[in-house]
Amino acid sequence: MNPLVSVIELGRVAYREAYDIQLAHVEEVLAAREAGAPEPGRLLLVEHDPVITVSRRKTAPGHVVATRERLAAAGVDVQETDRGGDVTYHGPGQLVAYPILDLRLLGLGAHSYVRLLEQVIIDTLADVGLAGWRDEGATGVWVGDAPGAKIAAIGVRLRKWVSMHGLAINVDPDMTHFDLIVPCGLAGRGVTSLRAQLGDGRPTMPGVMQSLARHLNARVRERLTQADASDARVDGPEHAGRASPSDA
Repeated sequence: MNPLVSVIELGRVAYREAYDIQLAHVEEVLAAREAGAPEPGRLLLVEHDPVITVSRRKTAPGHVVATRERLAAAGVDVQETDRGGDVTYHGPGQLVAYPILDLRLLGLGAHSYVRLLEQVIIDTLADVGLAGWRDEGATGVWVGDAPGAKIAAIGVRLRKWVSMHGLAINVDPDMTHFDLIVPCGLAGRGVTSLRAQLGDGRPTMPGVMQSLARHLNARVRERLTQADASDARVDGPEHAGRASPSDA
């Protein structure tokens, strides 16, 4: 079965460069809608150079706990971001996925879209034998016994109901870099990786990419089948000011 969402692997790219690439794809998906031939969207897969991204939430800058000198010594950049959420780390060994999806076509609002991303991550983890779960009080995906450790973060933004930003799964990043921040602003909550949970050598980054892309396409296909007018009325564009961007 052909994928509905095309997959574009960008390799290792700086955060700001990837942001500009996202914007170009958002414009193309919007243009397709406006031309009367809407497409479900695209999925950009990337690993970033080490970077801490800080949202526009007032408390977010205070969750970067490292000094400028320590950040420089670690080789970690800091960038402001317009996604939802708080403070997040990205770096090599972490799979960052940017779905550029037409949520109007899929009948999804901001909150239901974030739930879909969580489910895609949970499905991806299940492929390698990990049981991921949601925390009702904190967006993202966790593993282990409660309170658990966060293995994937989510932060999105919508532009005319086309999504940008997305999710990050810790495959095998430098976990010491998370000590530079209060991840997602959640003090006292742990973070983990697939390597920490499963050991050396598995799973591989290409394997996680393939799994994630497959599950995202499956959920998009399901939404296209189920989408109807009631979705748009209940969780549609009239809620944009309240619901976008979503929490990380």
